[in-house]
Amino acid sequence: MRKVKSLKDLDQWRDDILLKQKRYEMTVSVCGGTGCHAYGCKKVRDQFAKGIKNNLMDKKIRLRFTGCRGFCERGPIVTIQPHGIFYQKVQEKDVPIILSETIGKGKVLENLLYEDTSTKRKISSEREVSFYKLQNRLLLGNNGLLDPAKIEDYIGIGGYQALAKALFEMEPEQIIDEVKASGLRGRGGAGFPTGQKWNDCRHAQGSPKYIICNCDEGDPGAYMDRSLLEGNPHSILEGMIIGAYAIGGSHGYIYVRHEYPLACQNGEIAIIQARKAGLLGKNILGSGFDFDVEIAKGGGAFVCGESTALVASIEGRVGEPRSKQVHTVNRGLWGKPTNLNNVETWANVPLIIERGSQWFSSIGNEKSKGTKIFSLVGKVKNTGLVEVPMGITLKEIIYDIGGGPQDGRKIKAVQTGGPSGGCIPASLFDLPVDFDSLTQVGSMMGSGGMIVMDEGTCMVDVARYFVHFLEEESCGKCLPCREGLKRMGQILDRITEGEGDEESLALLEELSEVVADTSLCGLGKTAPNPVLSALRYFRPEFEAHIHQKRCPAGVCTSLIQYVISEACTGCGACAKICPTQAIVGEKKQVHRIVAERCSKCGSCKDVCKVEAVMVQ
Repeated sequence: MRKVKSLKDLDQWRDDILLKQKRYEMTVSVCGGTGCHAYGCKKVRDQFAKGIKNNLMDKKIRLRFTGCRGFCERGPIVTIQPHGIFYQKVQEKDVPIILSETIGKGKVLENLLYEDTSTKRKISSEREVSFYKLQNRLLLGNNGLLDPAKIEDYIGIGGYQALAKALFEMEPEQIIDEVKASGLRGRGGAGFPTGQKWNDCRHAQGSPKYIICNCDEGDPGAYMDRSLLEGNPHSILEGMIIGAYAIGGSHGYIYVRHEYPLACQNGEIAIIQARKAGLLGKNILGSGFDFDVEIAKGGGAFVCGESTALVASIEGRVGEPRSKQVHTVNRGLWGKPTNLNNVETWANVPLIIERGSQWFSSIGNEKSKGTKIFSLVGKVKNTGLVEVPMGITLKEIIYDIGGGPQDGRKIKAVQTGGPSGGCIPASLFDLPVDFDSLTQVGSMMGSGGMIVMDEGTCMVDVARYFVHFLEEESCGKCLPCREGLKRMGQILDRITEGEGDEESLALLEELSEVVADTSLCGLGKTAPNPVLSALRYFRPEFEAHIHQKRCPAGVCTSLIQYVISEACTGCGACAKICPTQAIVGEKKQVHRIVAERCSKCGSCKDVCKVEAVMVQ
């Protein structure tokens, strides 16, 4: 590991790295994000390493194990540069063929190419894949250019140059002014102006001052922060060091939930490497500035995403929030001024310092600047991480990037902002995605979760799920959240079971307002959002459950019945799989379901090839 003691040393290191990289004729990059690990990317990587070595290609082919590439459902993803070839769903058995045919002969393997969902055209270039076309991958794009476990890769793409500029060309106040002018708002959910928070912390009384990176995202289906810390940990470190210099901080923590082992691992490696290189610790780059960082692992409590609960957890106390009358910038970690931003916010800082506030503020719209990363999941063809400019519409994300609905079903809603967000109907999909617009329709940006729902989704059941999730995650400190969510969950349970009445909806709305108005922290104050937005836009579904004892989406088991139509061919597949032996009938004859025995598990519908099993 090279030790850099000055700006000159850093520049020389970068030049040496770039010169070394020029000797390679090709770079094979294998995605090593958590999603691709589930698909066996390590075996693919190892097979490439073995094949390159056995074929004596190691002097002309560089193998890189990168961070998440975003298109997670298509993993493992392999790209080959400088040809720009994009292979998806690569398996261990495909590697020898890629080495011999693509790398050896320049032949593109069609069976590994992405097929456009609308045109059915095979696409070999990542830039032409519809999933990536409308994205502006300022942060995620670098994941494909480096191995997160190698600081040299980050230095090679200009890493720590923004830090050098901040230390040697700018005063702390200038840095804060630049962040203010950029319009950067916190990406953790609230959207508070980052520069203003930094300024408040700099002028707060007391020392030492602490810097915290919040990587405790707990929204179901969300993994934006995890993938950034996994794939490009040095960008977060660089942002934190710049922020510490601007604020006057001396020590920092990256708070990561323990369910993120790869993020913890790569974060630890990056800290050790930066420390050895002289980019972290004492006298950074010979500037006289001291700052160090360590990883703090959380227990996975959703409430610890709230700043004061997170601080309590780092201190070794129970993760409970406190009153917001005293902000963490004035009295945070161990009672000292503390600046807390989430992973995505910190990762944006080096870009702003390096390229300038004017460049950053030119992206997005009037009140929401830059890009935002979303985890696009649910009932769409293309799922994964998307990074888009603020102001893009929901329709563009769901239909152009996401590819539209699965299986010909109609999309009816999208939930943004995680459990604390709201459900937005398809009629509002022309809405721009920014902090203020989402709030106006009863949802929120949140940390970036985006769950698409189709006509097979019951909105009453969705509201019930999120209320129970938040009930379980509540710390229980304040009565409105602890008891209010429990009561809301009971009411929703009764409605989905066909036991709701006319008074249920009025009571549900009243409880929601009380919980939102009187809860101590953001978890309780925003917990009613899924319920209130569902009632606002999908009230007829609630009324159908109450008045007609019917679930229009065919989801709530107490209100549905499985039947077999005349289309049944009598193949017997449903009868074989039925766990309660509720299906009877002769071979090659129309079968029927004995309602008294049916457990409504849906197995019969799943296995029926002629779609004869129906839900009533």
